[in-house]
Parts: sequence; C-alpha cells; structure tokens
Amino acid sequence: MNRERIINSPELGNKAEAYEAFDDIPTNPHLRRTIGDVINARYGRRDVLRGMLGVTASTALLSTSALIAPRAAQAGTTSNYRFEELAAGNDETHHVAPGYEAQILLRWGDPILAHAPDFDVMNQSAAAQLGQFGYNNDFIGFVPLNDAGTRGLLCVNHEYTNEEVMFPGLGRQDRADFAGMTRELIDIEMAAHGGSIVEVAKRADGHWTVIRDGAMNRRITPLDTPMVLSGPAAGHARMKTSDDPEGRNVIGTLNNCAGGMTPWGTWLMAEENFHGYFWSDVLDADGRPDVSTHADTVSKKRYGVPGRWYAWGKEYRRFNIDHEPNGPNKFGWVVEVDPKDPTSTPIKRTALGRFRHEGAETIVSADGRLVVYMGDDNRFDYQYKYVSDQPVSDVASENSGLLDQGTLYVARFDADGTVAWLPLVHGTGPLTAENGFASQADVLIDTRLAADALGATPMDRPEDAQPRGDGTAYIMLTNNRRRTTPNAANPRTTSHFGHIIEIKEDDGNHAAPKGRWSILVKCGDPAIAEVGAQWHPGTSTDGWFASPDNCAFDADGRLWVATDQGSRWGKTGKSDGLYALETKGAARGTSRLFFRCPVGGELCGPCFTDDGETLFLAVQHPGTDGTKNLPGFARASTFEDPATRWPDFDPQMPPRPSIVVVTKQGGGKIAH
Repeated sequence: MNRERIINSPELGNKAEAYEAFDDIPTNPHLRRTIGDVINARYGRRDVLRGMLGVTASTALLSTSALIAPRAAQAGTTSNYRFEELAAGNDETHHVAPGYEAQILLRWGDPILAHAPDFDVMNQSAAAQLGQFGYNNDFIGFVPLNDAGTRGLLCVNHEYTNEEVMFPGLGRQDRADFAGMTRELIDIEMAAHGGSIVEVAKRADGHWTVIRDGAMNRRITPLDTPMVLSGPAAGHARMKTSDDPEGRNVIGTLNNCAGGMTPWGTWLMAEENFHGYFWSDVLDADGRPDVSTHADTVSKKRYGVPGRWYAWGKEYRRFNIDHEPNGPNKFGWVVEVDPKDPTSTPIKRTALGRFRHEGAETIVSADGRLVVYMGDDNRFDYQYKYVSDQPVSDVASENSGLLDQGTLYVARFDADGTVAWLPLVHGTGPLTAENGFASQADVLIDTRLAADALGATPMDRPEDAQPRGDGTAYIMLTNNRRRTTPNAANPRTTSHFGHIIEIKEDDGNHAAPKGRWSILVKCGDPAIAEVGAQWHPGTSTDGWFASPDNCAFDADGRLWVATDQGSRWGKTGKSDGLYALETKGAARGTSRLFFRCPVGGELCGPCFTDDGETLFLAVQHPGTDGTKNLPGFARASTFEDPATRWPDFDPQMPPRPSIVVVTKQGGGKIAH
C-alpha cells in the first residue's frame, strides 16, 4: 500500500491515526492457519459466521445455568462487582461510576524532580522535560514503600508523542516530511518518551499527592539514559554499532506500552512499536524505505523496519539505518528497572525475545518458577510466554539471573481446545543454522521469524495478558479488520471489535507446556447480529465494549479490562474506558462500565493497590483519536484547536495525558 496515500488520507486526522493505519498492514507472510481458522475448526464455520458459538462453546462462555435460565433471571444474576454502572458516551471530560471520585494526580509536564521548572507549554525545552512527567502515559506499576501501602512509587511508561497537539504552531509533521522538526523539538520528544518513577502518598483525607522531591524519583528516556544488554543476544555481532563495538550497551528505551512488575519489585518496560522510530533516506517507488540492499532484508521487513514515523534519524545516526543498520536490533526488548535505586542501570533482557512487546505480566508458577506472558501487538502475530530455569527466591538479590536464563515459548492454539507452548530454542526443529538461525542469539533477535518457522498461530493483535494464581491467563485480542478467514481462536472476519481468550494451563501450573483455551467474550454490540458479539445476557447496553487492550486483577482476583478503539470509536459511539468483567460462576461473561475517558483518549494502566482501595488509571492522547466523529467538533485536533482541553480546561493549555486516581467516596474497597 502506498505510504503517501495513507499519510494524506482525508479520513486520518493526525500522525498517530496514520501510523495506526499503516501498521494495519501485517508483516507476517505465514497466514496458513490463523487463530480465526482454529476457532472456525473448533466451533464450526456456520456458527462462527453467524456469531453463534453453539451449545458447547456457549456453555464454555456462559455456563449451562445461564443458557437455560429465563432471561429475567439472567439479567438479575448477582454481580461480584458492587457499583452502580456508568452510562456510556463520549464527550470532553472523564466520568466515573456514582459514589467514586476520580482525581487528576499527574499530568504531562508536571515537575517530578526537585530541580525541574514548572511546566510552560509555550517555552518547552528538553532540559525541562527531563525533570517533568512524560507524555502519553501507558502502563502503571505501584511499589509500596510502607506496610500500609499509603506511600509508594508509581512506575509509568510513556509510549509516544503527538506533536500536532504538543507543540504550538507546528501541526502534522508526517505530511510535510517532518520539515518543522528541529533538533530542539526532537530532543523534547525524546525526553518525553521512556518512563517516570514518582513517589506518591495518601493523605489523611484520602486523597493522593505527588512527592516532588522524592529521593527515588527518576526519568528514563531514549535521549540520555544508558542501558545494558544481557542474555543470549548481548555481545552478538548483530548488536554491534559504531558507538558500541562490543554490542552490550544502548542509549534509552522507546515506545513503552504495557509492562509488568516482578515478584521482587522491579519494573518491566515493554518496547512495542520501535520500528517507527528508525529512518532511511532510501525510498522505493511507493515512498516506503527500501531495505533490499541490507544483509538482513528479511528480518527488517518482518519487523517493519524502518517505519520512518519520527524524524529522529535525521538528527541522530543511531536511528538512521543508512548509517547504523544494526541500530534497530537494540530495540524491541523488555527492559528491567530497579525503581528503588535511581542510580541503577536499566537492563534489556534479551532472553525474553525481540518483537513489538505489548506487556510483560509476571507470575510465580506452581513449581516456583517465574513466568512472563507477552503479546506481539501486530495483526497476525503471536502470543508468548517465558519460563525461568530456576525458582524465584525470597531474597530479591538472588533473582537477577531469572530473566536471562530460561525458555521463551510461542503459542499454537489447536482446534481441539488445547494450546501448545512451542520452545524457541536453537536446534529445536527448524531453528537451525540451515534455516538462518546460527545461534540462540539469532533466534531471539529474530523471534518473529523463529515463531513463523515453528508454526505458531497468527492472532488478532495480542495485547496485554494477565495471569492469575490458579493457572488461568486472559489474553486481550484487540481487533483485526484485515482478517478474511476465521479460525478457532480468532472467530470473526474483519474483526473490528476483538475478543478475549481464557487459557487454563495444565495442572494449574503457568510453567506447563500445554493448556486448554476458550473464548471468554466476543466484543462489540450484541444487539447487531452482523457483529457476532457474545456476552452474558445480563450485560447492559452500557456494559459491552470493543477492542480490549490492558487488563488487571484487583485484590480479590476480579478482572478489569481497559479498551483502545483508536480512531474507530465512531463504530461504537463510546469512548474508551474501564470495565469490570466477570470470569467465574453464573455471571461469567457479564461486563459493566466503571470509568470512561474524554474524547480521543485511550485508557491504560489499570493498577490497584494491595488493599483494593485505590485504582490508578492512565489516560493517554486525550483529544486526538477519531475527533472527526465527535458531534459538534467533527475535525482533527490541533494545539490551537483541540476537541478537548482535558484535564485543565485552560484556554491556553492543550489536552494533557494524565494519571487519574480513583477512590470510593467515604473510603473502602472499590466495587465492594
């Protein structure tokens, strides 16, 4: 597809929407048996195409009692979440369920280091941004600093930047070949990426506050943060660059989407769409970067490198593949950070594989080993998990090697309802030198190619994955409108709305090589037959959702799902939000709306404190996505003319990505 046609499409209002559209083109050429094919084989093509799963699948989805009960009884099923449901919609501000308070805790530009200046949107600088909260906050982790959990560290990823609403007078840059992006603006963008570690505390009145001079507060960015590489790919020839001839060091991390926290309190930052930051001056006839002369052409094409969605490569050789062809190999990893030690060097753990990591959620398996679930967020790419060789120790310092020594697996979903975890180990099956994998380093640098060779199941954009202690994991499959053939685990063609898969690992052990899978819900409006949605009948018109993305368990093991519809929220008429989703008992498959974003925003994060009384949420890119669908606005947002000025509602301030903290009015556990 012609790059210029996408960039200049009148349907796309900003660079992020164009980026989403371009990324809609899958890079996986091996679509012989996708998850849609598997679902089709398991449940039957006619039922899949009608949006009906049949008795066996419906029983797995709803339970037998739900199928045979009268509809009035179904609608009255007792919920495990006790709150008055919020009404769906889309407008300029956020909304939370009645009886709860949603406080703006942190905004882009808020100073988080003692020396940082107050935010001045008209006089931004990289030096200031390096001491201020970054842009587009995504994953949130919470590290308690006292037994009561009333003081702690927020660990927040900053995924990307929207320069058309970030800088005054600039406008969209992808349509102008980034002509307005000076070195100064690029440095500000780079300083706004990465992550923030911020100390927060709960006051006596129940509200939370930022400790600006917290001793552990820190910014981590692709502009200036040194990192080291560890694991099998560290030091490999394909990791060497002119500024790092040993192949063991790198400056920074980027496009940090979802992530995770380890049992010993370190923070895992997942690098997702790293390909978009790399540049080349060599273009083909369609205006796309030409990598045909590169030694690793197949690898670069499989990863979509270079995306040329940022101008960083015009100013920094390390982001320009014409000068540093190995530069992209240093990104697409999971980064481990010790949030309690601001002098520590972050580590890119190559044993966890290189792909567009959406998350890195951890759990200790029944046999004591560390397991990390990770999705590759691209259409027709794969679901992974990593299992450490050794068990997790109660002594944190003894766990340093667990993320270097273990086995990475990729999932194959079979039509009989089993999921097989295939080991990505050099010498196993086709993963040999004869097939281009000369070592374990090659397997990990080219994880996608290795997974292709093993016959993994192409999925409908696997995003976050959340494991629970009973051996169950939930996989968020956000959408895939490019799918033409359904299969067992991806049941719909042109899936605009996504679905959620439940995995039950054998013997309740997350380290098991096999398990069973079923579909928890198929998303979208159940009132429209063509959508093929599947929910518990007790789900209201406000409660169904589309495009599941991030998810989390609360202190009681209940599942909460955050959505990301991108620019296509007009298909539902609903903003993105947070939903309480039943996974057990007679109410299984029932969803209820708890919080919703302002227009154009995506909900990320969700993170509960251990006592269940506080919920941290991240709202990123407010006022940007799909604003042409907002009645009364119906145009693309700019710095000067945004669809909303949330959360400040100051006529001099553009919309600002922010962290929201939700508490129950009068105190107490959320949804109790």
